[in-house]
Amino acid sequence: MGMGTALSNIDCVLVRPQHPGNIGAAARALRTMGLSRLLLVAPRCFPDAEANALAAGADALLDAAPVHATLDTTLAGCTLALGLSARRRGVRLDELDPRAGAARAFAHAAAGGRVALLFGNERTGLENDELARCHAMVRIPSVDDFSSLNLAQAVQLMAYELRLCALAAAPVAPMDAADPPAGLREVETFFAHLWQTLDAIDFHKGRAPYTVERRLRRLFLRAQPSLRELRILHGMLADAERMAQLARPDATMRE
Repeated sequence: MGMGTALSNIDCVLVRPQHPGNIGAAARALRTMGLSRLLLVAPRCFPDAEANALAAGADALLDAAPVHATLDTTLAGCTLALGLSARRRGVRLDELDPRAGAARAFAHAAAGGRVALLFGNERTGLENDELARCHAMVRIPSVDDFSSLNLAQAVQLMAYELRLCALAAAPVAPMDAADPPAGLREVETFFAHLWQTLDAIDFHKGRAPYTVERRLRRLFLRAQPSLRELRILHGMLADAERMAQLARPDATMRE
């Protein structure tokens, strides 16, 4: 897969951006490094003349940028998601520096996967539930007492690292077309089925499910299951639910 094709498999996702100027500056940052896909999740103000002004000629990226209401719809076709953060958050994820994060993203894209790089909004960054949808976190190692990096600067930093990966790229073996990795929409559907099954078998026994669900989410995101593997897991869960139903006292009485 060529350098340009690999980069075209990488989405830069701005989550809840507040300032249209940052959207335009991010488009410019991507365009200068050969990236072409900008996606927006619930922007406060877009389209906007300030975005076009700060894009400085990268208007094609703005014109083509889809606007999504939710992060889930944005990530539907992605098979790898990396969340950018300037500081450590409450969600425990594998942590990469920008160079390692770009290398992982580029390798996945070069093999035919669809990658999403998530950037949070200017005031709060990515929320914990947004980071929980990511396979890993990319933490920019800024100084502890002043970690507030401008949104467009963070995009430029990652775009530059991806450009270096592209310039140095060696051929990458394509993914198995007969057993492709599951997209994040399919993974989220699996998680919903898993939580439902854990409730059906009374796994939590009255305890709050939050911690267990977070740990299981990390486990399966780290494994990056294929569609075929998810189908097997769905079948296992369906059987577990069926056995739980048969084990209920009211089911015995009906027999």
